[in-house]
Amino acid sequence: MTNFDQESADAAQARQDELTKPQGSLGRLEELAVFMAGWRRTSRPAMDRVQAIVFAGNHGVVARGITPFPATVTAAMVQNFRNGGAAINHICKVAGADLQVMAVDLDRPTADFTAGPAMTPAEVQQAMEAGADAVDPDADILLLGEMGIGNSTVAAALTAATLGGRAEDWVGPGTGAQGPMLQAKIAAVAQGLALHSPRTTAETLAAFGGREQSAICGAILRARELRIPVMLDGFICCAAAAVLTRDDPQALDHCLIGHASAEPGHKRLIAALGKQPILALDMRLGEGSGAGVALLVLRAALECHNGMATFAEAGIG
Repeated sequence: MTNFDQESADAAQARQDELTKPQGSLGRLEELAVFMAGWRRTSRPAMDRVQAIVFAGNHGVVARGITPFPATVTAAMVQNFRNGGAAINHICKVAGADLQVMAVDLDRPTADFTAGPAMTPAEVQQAMEAGADAVDPDADILLLGEMGIGNSTVAAALTAATLGGRAEDWVGPGTGAQGPMLQAKIAAVAQGLALHSPRTTAETLAAFGGREQSAICGAILRARELRIPVMLDGFICCAAAAVLTRDDPQALDHCLIGHASAEPGHKRLIAALGKQPILALDMRLGEGSGAGVALLVLRAALECHNGMATFAEAGIG
């Protein structure tokens, strides 16, 4: 696994300490600049090319009555993304990111994980390879998001299988499940956890799905090979990413978490991953929207890092 370049990070930190400000006064912005320097292997990291990918998939577990929306909404939202009508389109526009939408076999929903494995090992591999192939090798950073009716139920199952805990510890309302529907969602996750005992990343993805979560995992692994930092979105995206830690506890070292979602399980998941989100705006839309807003903060961090004068340049001191 590719390592963080400490020499570049140290050089970036040295530059931060020489800029016309009290040391540390830009807080997380300084940390973000040093993080980018280490992964991009340069003391002056740029963000000339930003790739944002929304992966979409469908899930057989929706047959259990766990969501207020039908699976057909997934394809409708994919078309809305492609037409430029979703929040992520406009966030990417203002944040300067090139958006791609990748529908992963929407006409082949995964199987209901309460009755058996959601996918075969071959299907997991195929989806992971699709995610890896979608990564632009020339990107300076990769933003990841998702869309898929039922996938907050899948995310809860993936997180419980990866980190432990009961179904109710991780299940939240998602797109609006309440009352009996929320209880059906908890019951579905609990039944899946009782049925499956996966141990590895691939086994966990096969047990619970889905194709878009597997594609996210493939994209994260490919980005690591290319030294491309990754900005993760909310609960569903982070739940997919967390599955990679089953094989490698350091698998997400190159990943930032854009925001803390209002979905109840996300803050616990972030804490378990030992990370700090860039923003907390009570967002819970998905589709990469929180990651896109966080990109604006990251751009500010690098603009200050690269553009500010040093004390020597400013003739101060």
